[in-house]
Amino acid sequence: MNLESQKVTVQKSAEYVFNELSQVKNFEKLMPENIAKFEVIDENCFEFGLKGMPEIKLLKKEAVANSKIVLGAASSKLPFTLTANINETSSDSTDVQLFFEGDFNAMMAMMIKGPISKFIETLAENMHKL
Repeated sequence: MNLESQKVTVQKSAEYVFNELSQVKNFEKLMPENIAKFEVIDENCFEFGLKGMPEIKLLKKEAVANSKIVLGAASSKLPFTLTANINETSSDSTDVQLFFEGDFNAMMAMMIKGPISKFIETLAENMHKL
């Protein structure tokens, strides 16, 4: 299952956006209002829970300076990645787009497609809070 957010423009440099997203604690600023839990495990890992959804632990898996950050599920039960593509358009303007890739059976994909789509859109819309 592949989903993508809208592309959002942040009035900051790509370096700034990358540095903020590299610190997993900053993902709390991007979370939806219905967040029930957010806990930083270490500098590369955090766990969050939304009301009515199971808690998810994410690990920073890859970071390409000023252009990409990849987070992945810490559990193999729900294998997925969340990638932030960062593209500087000027010295103080950067486009960010999120991509979700998951390997789920058809039934699971049907159940989670709506909530996950809404979730990554919210993360993208909140990029300006960094």
